[in-house]
Amino acid sequence: MIPKVFTEVIDLGDGRSISIETGKLAKQADGSVVVKMSDTMLLGTVVSARKASPGVDFLPLTVDYREKFAAAGRFPGGFFKREARPSDKEVLTMRLVDRVLRPLFPDDYHAETQVMIQLMSHDETVMPDALAGLAASAALALSDIPFETLISEARVGRINGEFVINPSPEQLLESDIDMMIGASKDSIAMVEGEMKEISEKEMVEAIKFAHEAIKLQIAAQERLRDAFGKKDVRSYDEEASNEEVYQKVRSLAYDKCYAIAQEGTGKAERGEKFSEVKDEVKAAFSDEEQLEFGELIGKYFKKAQKEAVRNVILDLGLRLDGRKTDEIRPIWCEVDYLPSVHGSALFTRGETQALATVTLGTSRESNQIDSPSEQGEENFYLHYNFPPFSTGEAKPLRGTSRREVGHGNLAQRALKNMIPEENPYTIRIVSEVLESNGSSSMATVCAGTLALMDAGVQMIKPVSGIAMGLISDDVTGRWAVLSDILGDEDHLGDMDFKVTGTADGITACQMDIKIEGLKYDIMEKALDQARAGRLHILGKLIETQPAPRDGVKAKAPKIIKTTIPGAFIGALIGPGGKVIQELQKATKTTIVINEVNEEGVVEILGTDQDGIDAVLRKIDSLTFKPVIGDSYKVKVIKIMDFGAVVEYQDAPGNEILLHVSELAWERTENVTDLVNMGDEFEVKYMGIDPKTRKERVSKKALLPRPPRDENAPRPERRDDRGPRRDDRGPRRDDRGPRRDDRPRDDRPREDRAPRENNDSSEPRQENPGTEE
Repeated sequence: MIPKVFTEVIDLGDGRSISIETGKLAKQADGSVVVKMSDTMLLGTVVSARKASPGVDFLPLTVDYREKFAAAGRFPGGFFKREARPSDKEVLTMRLVDRVLRPLFPDDYHAETQVMIQLMSHDETVMPDALAGLAASAALALSDIPFETLISEARVGRINGEFVINPSPEQLLESDIDMMIGASKDSIAMVEGEMKEISEKEMVEAIKFAHEAIKLQIAAQERLRDAFGKKDVRSYDEEASNEEVYQKVRSLAYDKCYAIAQEGTGKAERGEKFSEVKDEVKAAFSDEEQLEFGELIGKYFKKAQKEAVRNVILDLGLRLDGRKTDEIRPIWCEVDYLPSVHGSALFTRGETQALATVTLGTSRESNQIDSPSEQGEENFYLHYNFPPFSTGEAKPLRGTSRREVGHGNLAQRALKNMIPEENPYTIRIVSEVLESNGSSSMATVCAGTLALMDAGVQMIKPVSGIAMGLISDDVTGRWAVLSDILGDEDHLGDMDFKVTGTADGITACQMDIKIEGLKYDIMEKALDQARAGRLHILGKLIETQPAPRDGVKAKAPKIIKTTIPGAFIGALIGPGGKVIQELQKATKTTIVINEVNEEGVVEILGTDQDGIDAVLRKIDSLTFKPVIGDSYKVKVIKIMDFGAVVEYQDAPGNEILLHVSELAWERTENVTDLVNMGDEFEVKYMGIDPKTRKERVSKKALLPRPPRDENAPRPERRDDRGPRRDDRGPRRDDRGPRRDDRPRDDRPREDRAPRENNDSSEPRQENPGTEE
């Protein structure tokens, strides 16, 4: 029996709609929904353990998003025909959902929770990542898992000045905004996206527009929950607490932490001082109390420390390292640090340092994208590495983390729109974070800008980035926006807001809100303060490298692009690739050929300009087609009795016969009377000779024609040329009647008399009217 299905529809107002359905699939999960838009369908499920694991003092939340190749009617690529590790796009979608959900679980809920979203059917006009947050929240809404408030996510674009919710991939190509917004009914929780130099005001308008659409999606979830039947929230073991222990810890730690927070010390020194205070607090408890309340003492110390640091900022406007709220840490930069790479730059801001390298290549080195919802390639991409030594830690290395994927993607989006379309290279940036104390992703953007300019990439405009923070107090209503936040301020604060841009506008942003009810006036203040900060940082970058290099470095490859007719692609490649391989070996270049619109786009990459020029000459010779009437310089390479074989100087390897009759206007008995091996001169291309059907060139056509001498004796007729026409037999009129003069027989064929002399054994008379 088919179970009862509950469905709610969200009207997007432009003929499109989103439906949320539950009751048919995955009924053993704590909550499950199917979200559908056009032919795109996502299954969202959530399951949470009934009890937390012992000793766990955090929320072990896992958000997993997977795209099934079957959803697009495709097979997975590679040797193993099965979906394996998640792609970068899937990881980025997981992060988008995780960052919105995580702050909305109760602080004391520590049961393992797993949210799984999978793409089951794909429509090319719908981008499924915009629906993943809705699927996750709707599944939670139908479960008994404690969750503070429903959320949803939406993508917003702007086309010709008009905002669009969840635009199609084709529409997004025309949009100057691509932002994902996650929010509850009352406040914004997450923002991430890229823009084409928009203003702070335009960004806030886009967020507000998306928030209104999100409210409609949350209302649909509430209707679905009510129709399905709202479940009672499950009971769970709350965290242990002891008010007496808390008050004792606070009284011992708060004032000392407050004093340390005012000293303006460095990360390591500050950490040691806080540790000393913590040890003093522990020493104030007996061994029995430490055994019983050890975990609570540590937790309450962190709480007191956080309160003290936040109050120093709100009370005194003073930060942990001694800066004011809008002050940027000292910055120093260096370019061309690594001598053998194509471009490099070192960017240091306070205790955060990033070393960026740029590598230039051909389209063969582009980053191939092959997922169920997207296929293509990236000619500009950035990789971000965050080794444990950057924070003074020793940890096992287990591959690229989700954080590294996310931070690298943000920096890539910040820079990519400043790479000119005419750039011929594939560009890879790698950022190695060498020190980290806040905003290493923004250091990556700054180091990447300098490295690109050092490599000779003609950036449209340089880009800088800054991370902003927020400290707020709901009780007193006080708040402070922090520029260029430290790692501790990120951990202790209420917001992490990263903004990148040029001098003329924002190119990318990423915002995570850890509190409910962030007001738009605070967001606008943060954006305005961020603009002042990133312009200050941009000035430091320009001081170091005012403009891109005029050209690439000596060790960096130069690249030349040229096109050839599609018919010549095979000739350039040669049988089995013989021609192109030998050419690459001889010239020490890399040659890539792509067929585009029935033309061959040839990329030549090499460090030696002579080698590149040699390849261009070879291509010119292979594709050389002379124009009728034009003159070309040639060189004699072979002498023959009836002419000379010449080679076009502009197209080595292209040979043609210069006939002896085309050497001069006068009669030439011997070819060597006029030309010899190695002679160079001009010839005129005459086209195809109608008699020989071969190409013809002429030297005499470029020479002045001598005047005719009327008094010169005519050459005697040669007597050995056979009989004259009058001696060659009777003329046509003497050979009898022509065919048209014969009597005509109009009778049907079957009534005609049989022909005479039809016997094949007798010779046929070819000309019956001719007398011998």
